[in-house]
Amino acid sequence: MDFLSNDKLVIVGAAGMIGSNMAQTAMMMRLTPNICLYDPYAPALEGVAEELYHCAFEGVNLTYTSDIREALTGADYVVSSGGAARKAGMTREDLLKGNAEIAAQFGKDVREYCPDVKHVVVVFNPADITGLITLVYSGLKPSQVSTLAALDSTRLQHELVEYFKIPAARIVNCRTYGGHGEQMAVYASTTMIDDTPLTELIGTQKLPAEDWEAMKVRVIQGGKHIIDLRGRSSFQSPAYLSIEMIAAAMGGKPFTWPVGTYVDNGCFRHIMMAMETTVDSKGVHIHDMKGTPQEQKELEKSYQHLCKLRDEVIEMGVLPKIEQWPSINHNLH
Repeated sequence: MDFLSNDKLVIVGAAGMIGSNMAQTAMMMRLTPNICLYDPYAPALEGVAEELYHCAFEGVNLTYTSDIREALTGADYVVSSGGAARKAGMTREDLLKGNAEIAAQFGKDVREYCPDVKHVVVVFNPADITGLITLVYSGLKPSQVSTLAALDSTRLQHELVEYFKIPAARIVNCRTYGGHGEQMAVYASTTMIDDTPLTELIGTQKLPAEDWEAMKVRVIQGGKHIIDLRGRSSFQSPAYLSIEMIAAAMGGKPFTWPVGTYVDNGCFRHIMMAMETTVDSKGVHIHDMKGTPQEQKELEKSYQHLCKLRDEVIEMGVLPKIEQWPSINHNLH
């Protein structure tokens, strides 16, 4: 069976649950024979590599290292889940300071060791902010860095599947935008169920308004619910979706769920947030999106929340002031 590409794919944070699942998924999807696993925690990294060797994936040249220079040198694509995991009682934003510093170093490492990388996907939380920091320090184009945001939209789709007791194929274009966190904007106006707009069902016997509001809360707290059930944060779904994203960037099937991308136009400036996007071999493409006035208000609220987190990181000294960004990354002019 042929591979999608022969390019070097690096999984950062490969000793963790998300990273190890990403590595296995990439090999199962036959993305490339050239996969390098990186993690600073060498014993666990070796354990992950040993398990993957035992899978006997045909034709895969799997390597692993705890030397970031060795890992990133020559990398064509990178997916990073290399931050601290979310624990019970924590929000994604609770991880801000530590993971912001990790993201800053990651961006600098990308710039130094693989400046010709084609695409980078950032998974660790708060992903909008860690992705933004990575972009600033990496020197890459905004279209070359994306963050995992699709998980919120897929959770909305699942909630609708559970509620209406119908296959997911009959539910089209579920969307959440803005932040990948407690302040995300959950849209109804984009979704079609059996060719009927979801907005026409809300407030009827098929979907009373109070049920829709409760559903939105479950979507927003989907990650918390997984922690409550399993005692640890999600790892299977973020691993799969992030590898789908990198597969699209490598020339596979375009990824059409929303991703976090850099936005600097209109009313949204100097921020990474989930938008209506497509990821393909040329990177991230942002498309026009429309919602109801209430949805737009929720999106603006989410944007303001992200700006607050961004400004906190600037106050910490992890990011420079916005006006200084172009001097670090000329693609952010």
